[in-house]
Amino acid sequence: MVARTRLRDVLCGEAEVAMTRKANPGVTPSGGSVFRDLGFPPEKAAHLLVRTDLMIRLEKELGSRGLTQAQAAELLGVTQPRVSDLLRGRVELFSADALIDMLARLGIRVRIVASIRRRVA
Repeated sequence: MVARTRLRDVLCGEAEVAMTRKANPGVTPSGGSVFRDLGFPPEKAAHLLVRTDLMIRLEKELGSRGLTQAQAAELLGVTQPRVSDLLRGRVELFSADALIDMLARLGIRVRIVASIRRRVA
């Protein structure tokens, strides 16, 4: 009886605590930018964030239209391999200007807002 109770306690209680510790080794809170968290300099992180946001918008729009990559390429004025790179998230291959041009070809207007982040002392 004692052995069965101990086994149940181990399986239901202590094992959960041990699994929780293993599954959550040293979680670090985000600083607000995944790219800064990955170690990119602030300027590079800002550029990556803008381009990533533009790519996500393009991907959503293309997906909602149900286009093949070849159809999307024709509509965007690029090659099919370029559309493939876009859909695979190859952010390093695209400038913000190129992404804005593609969005414009889809009839999507892009507005960039610059703001100063207040620092908390």
